[in-house]
Amino acid sequence: MSRLIFVNLPVRDLERSISFYEALGHAKNPQFSDDTAACIVVSEAIHVMLLTHEKFMQFSPRPIADAKAGAQVLLCLSASSREAVDAEVGKAVEAGGKADPTPTQEYGFMYGRSYEDPDGHIWEVMWMDPAAVANGPEAAAA
Repeated sequence: MSRLIFVNLPVRDLERSISFYEALGHAKNPQFSDDTAACIVVSEAIHVMLLTHEKFMQFSPRPIADAKAGAQVLLCLSASSREAVDAEVGKAVEAGGKADPTPTQEYGFMYGRSYEDPDGHIWEVMWMDPAAVANGPEAAAA
């Protein structure tokens, strides 16, 4: 069986967060969603669990960090092209997110940008030249 990843994010306004991720083209899985949590399907292998603060605290005794004030994790999704990177960041901005909270990454063989969701969680979007994926960055640069 393939492994799946479930990214659990605490959110202040569940409906606003659902709308944001749906505006990026992701679907809500109603089977695993209720008034305290929503399962957002990013791909067959990647799911984002949006959890109200109360629900999130059922899983962790640690205080919830303010993602707008500090960073604990950077989430990164691959994209099929440089244009797809820009398009996803553009969709995030149109949906109420903030573009480029981290520096743009421009390495020739790799291009990446980022966006911040309404709760301050940072998502990076990255394209890498297929030659670099297959043979390493040095081969793509040559």
